[in-house]
Amino acid sequence: MVDLAGKTVVVVGVTGQVATPLAKALAAKGANVVGAARFTNEAARAHLEASGIRCVTIDLESGDVKNIPADADYVVNFAVAKTNDWDRDLDANVGGTLSLMEHVQHASAYLQCSSTAVYKPMGHHVFDEEGPYGDNHGVWGFLSTYSTCKIASESAVRWGAKRFNLPSIISRLSVPYGPNGGWPAMHLEMLINGSAIPVHTDAPSTYHPIHDDDIAAMVPGLLGAASVPVTTVNWGGAVPVSVEEWCSYLGEITGLTPEFLSTDQTIDSVMVNLSRLHSLVGETQVPWRQGMADMVAARHPELLKA
Repeated sequence: MVDLAGKTVVVVGVTGQVATPLAKALAAKGANVVGAARFTNEAARAHLEASGIRCVTIDLESGDVKNIPADADYVVNFAVAKTNDWDRDLDANVGGTLSLMEHVQHASAYLQCSSTAVYKPMGHHVFDEEGPYGDNHGVWGFLSTYSTCKIASESAVRWGAKRFNLPSIISRLSVPYGPNGGWPAMHLEMLINGSAIPVHTDAPSTYHPIHDDDIAAMVPGLLGAASVPVTTVNWGGAVPVSVEEWCSYLGEITGLTPEFLSTDQTIDSVMVNLSRLHSLVGETQVPWRQGMADMVAARHPELLKA
């Protein structure tokens, strides 16, 4: 685990669901956090700056990363382009990643946030890091480029680590969630609206939800595991949990009744072997039920039963 206190840590894609709480947590622990994004929303910039984060504007699609300090100590890339335009998304996710790595090639370590969406849909198979690639998210039309771009960006990072001799780690994130949102938070809104929640016909739909607090706690250790050639690791909560389980629990603590829609037009289970993660940084610490309850308390406190 590296000590980030007093170090310049660049968080790319800082306005995103996962990166915002991460950047704030790192700043609170004494890191000099530089938040990089397009910043089309000035309110998002103001919110981050109020937390002590220095914000700089970049454009990964065009490769414009000049505002990022080239002498940064550590860089974590949580940016993702998902416009569904193949050329734009490949340019941003692949070309932009390489532009970024070249610019910060003298950093002590680089972390690329990937996704377990890179794995081939195989039902209830448990994937280790050598598992087969596939278009896991292609079944969702609104994320048609997502899995392929994640696979391509991983390839870029593997090449970039060797080309620039930049110690790097690819962390394949499962289901992140917390007060700032996530897939379970979307399901909470669906419960409120009375909408049916899609689950795969090959039930149950099981993943590894991981709370924002655990993500922030693990980043220093993951940076410490960066290497040349690149290290690749699955990143998720220690306990596998299904959509059916967490939605039922959300219903239990709110008094709402979940309705499920069994369909093959949603993503299949993605369970992963976390042995490598646990050997590098230990296990997650936030129990999933506690994390889900905290999420509800932050987003819809009026729903919590006495």
